Amino acid sequence: MTFAGAPNAQFNLAAPDSLTARVATRARRRMYERFLALTALRPEESLLDVGATSDQTYESSNYLEAWYPHKRRITAAGLDDAAFLEQLYPGVTFRRIEAGALPFADGSFDVVHSSAVVEHVGSAELQQGFLRELARVARRAVFVTTPNRWFPIEIHTQFPLLHWLPKPVFRRLLAGTRHSFFAREENLNLVGRGELLRMADALPGWTAAIEFLRLYGWPSNLMLTLLRA
Repeated sequence: MTFAGAPNAQFNLAAPDSLTARVATRARRRMYERFLALTALRPEESLLDVGATSDQTYESSNYLEAWYPHKRRITAAGLDDAAFLEQLYPGVTFRRIEAGALPFADGSFDVVHSSAVVEHVGSAELQQGFLRELARVARRAVFVTTPNRWFPIEIHTQFPLLHWLPKPVFRRLLAGTRHSFFAREENLNLVGRGELLRMADALPGWTAAIEFLRLYGWPSNLMLTLLRA
């Protein structure tokens, strides 16, 4: 059962034909292009995408599976049942996973990609563990995107500035709205550049760099690249 204001499987409330959805598609295209450039992904390399969704609301849902041409090199993994990806994009392998440790051996994939997931895994400790797992199963590179906490509009609820308050205050205020789903830390824990970089720098054997994706000049998303040192 869903409630008023319940998000879809991508933790999004925007209608598929809305300006917000169109802007998001353009942003994802730019992030995809930076992913290819920053990881220098080669056609013969194996690729793990962590965070595949069952949602098909948007043109850019599961954009990596849709846009990357070498489908047979992709393993898509997610909490949702997204097995339809194997039929929609022949060559893609889907693996359903549970929260926590990834069911892959160390260094199973050349490159690991995860878009808009880390903000939904819970506490800072769990976020650190999530990044650690991505790095553990990667041989060469990891690419992670997440909304920037310091963008003035909170992209899930569309509320301006409220998320700039201390996190406990933000959650208490949000709990009294129709968007109370996002008041729970396990559903939304936004991070800024400093927080994300501290988590990345704690991973031994990797060098970390963060770029901003800008929307109308303002940094709307963070793009973290980890390269094996």
